[in-house]
Amino acid sequence: MNIPQLISLPSPGTDACTWDIDICQDLIVELENLRKQMLDHEVSQSARLEKISPDYRASARNLLHYLVLRREDRRLLQKKLSRIGTSSLGHAESHVLANLDKVLRILYRITGQQWEERSADEPIGVITNRHLLDRHTEHLLGSSPASRSVRIMVTLPSEAAIDYGLVYRLIASGMNIARINCAHDGARQWKAMATHVRRAAKAQGCDVRVMMDLGGPKLRTGSLASAPAVFRIRPKRDTYGRVLEPALAGLRAEKSSNDVPGTTAYFGVNAAWLSRLEPGDNLELIDTREAKRTLRVMARNNIGVLVECDDTTYIAVDTKIHLRRDGRTVNTTAVTEVPLTPGSIFLRKGDHLELTKSTIVQEKAANTNHIGTNTTIPSIACTLPEVFSQVCVGERIWFDDGRIGGVIRTVNPETLVVEISQIRAQGDRLRADKGINLPDSQLNLPALTLKDIEDLAVVASCADLVGLSFVQRNDDINILRSQLDALGNHTLGVILKIETRRAFENLPDLLLSAMNCSAAGIMIARGDLAVECGYERLAEVQEEILWAAEAAHMPVIWATQVLETLAKTGRPSRAEITDAAMGERAECVMLNKGPHILEAIHTLDDILKRMQGHQSKKRSLLRALTAWSHSQAPAR
Repeated sequence: MNIPQLISLPSPGTDACTWDIDICQDLIVELENLRKQMLDHEVSQSARLEKISPDYRASARNLLHYLVLRREDRRLLQKKLSRIGTSSLGHAESHVLANLDKVLRILYRITGQQWEERSADEPIGVITNRHLLDRHTEHLLGSSPASRSVRIMVTLPSEAAIDYGLVYRLIASGMNIARINCAHDGARQWKAMATHVRRAAKAQGCDVRVMMDLGGPKLRTGSLASAPAVFRIRPKRDTYGRVLEPALAGLRAEKSSNDVPGTTAYFGVNAAWLSRLEPGDNLELIDTREAKRTLRVMARNNIGVLVECDDTTYIAVDTKIHLRRDGRTVNTTAVTEVPLTPGSIFLRKGDHLELTKSTIVQEKAANTNHIGTNTTIPSIACTLPEVFSQVCVGERIWFDDGRIGGVIRTVNPETLVVEISQIRAQGDRLRADKGINLPDSQLNLPALTLKDIEDLAVVASCADLVGLSFVQRNDDINILRSQLDALGNHTLGVILKIETRRAFENLPDLLLSAMNCSAAGIMIARGDLAVECGYERLAEVQEEILWAAEAAHMPVIWATQVLETLAKTGRPSRAEITDAAMGERAECVMLNKGPHILEAIHTLDDILKRMQGHQSKKRSLLRALTAWSHSQAPAR
């Protein structure tokens, strides 16, 4: 058997290696040609490079080189380089040209050729690339905590507007960036949240940034008729059923919309009766299940009173509440207002659903469903009916983060008819204000809605960062910048939320446009992105986004459903622990709100601290594995 000689080290005093010179020479030709393509592409984009912020210009050049590297399949080239023992360009994202030149230098030496340094051509090198990313990250996201390099972002709940202590605890637990979702609450609450963040951060002597996330042109289902209103308050219990935290509710005067401090759950009662209540009073009632319940008055102010209860209680309009003092009933009133229970539409596979421009839910004339039975088509509004003229029959449509899927069967100026094709076997309910995704449709929607433009006035005065939702084109970024310039805020950091297929496909252009901003980063919004690109492609898509961002030295926020089960229930799934560990490859990881958010922050903090010793972007770090040190001890 003839075994090819793979390597023959040079003899002392010789300049060249006799091993596979022809192969090495062929590789030099291939790499020099690749290098020329990179520089030619850079020259072709020189006009665009001139417009980019000087701080990002080297990063822009590196991104252009990376795009050339990934323009063709390079796997055969990588295999040849690996056989020689040089870098295979597999970790070259952040310093493409410098890495390529490093390989060329080795090949030149192997073939005995003279090598001349070309550092003037390289936008960044092996060491300076990390400095650029660190500088861009700190400018955008603030300084990292002493114990870990990855920041933690937390979406603030509505309670953060009235509960300073909650915000203080979030920061103390490890929150580095507070996210305010402008799709919820209002300007008054946003300002209160930002004020609490600034105050709590100052009190703890730490750098905490505020990000305000614009709602954007989000397609959602419209309103539905509400179900009969029943208001439930429920205490928090341990596994033995013992009360850990009593249920809290606010009583306020009927027709009032003011917040009672300490809770976000309210019901309305007679104002004169309410004015008689004092802390320590007991309120008795029979709830809708005929159960006797007692509410304790904990505090009062000029808006209303805060009450607590140790039992789950169901309250409806006309429920009688009795004020008891000294063992007798002093006064009685009836509940006049309770929060409405959202309506819903029950759907099964094969059912038809009508989307309409009208905000009024209607029942249509009888139609024949998939099993031949006459039935009515339920109807629900769409918040952006202008898409009706931009979709086609046969295109897919998804509702509620992909929980319900269908195919568009009919397109009319005023309506769309959808056949439900993807849903749980037992059926499911579609509710109001749920997201709609149209992954096959070429939508042309405005970058900023009228509401976004109004919200920007608050964002410009309160925030350090603004999240641009559903960004798709370069013009979307330019429009945002012009609006911020008009408001006199030229330095606000911009986060591009990559959540549509078009945004993913246009990512290089978006990154180059973002480099015109004072500070910029991207968020991998994996919820909508998974629906748009397909769940089976999400792992591949998020990987490619991470690569492109690293080539641009652009900080990344890893978002959507990170430790979500833990934040909501207090118990994580095994899969989401592994997913959270992947966040080490980003510069920031986002957690969503939930009753167990403090525990989720502590867990994520611990995971990130442990993982940063093992992983840096794509590169595995060879930290000592002390857990196995006992197996290396000499035998006795």
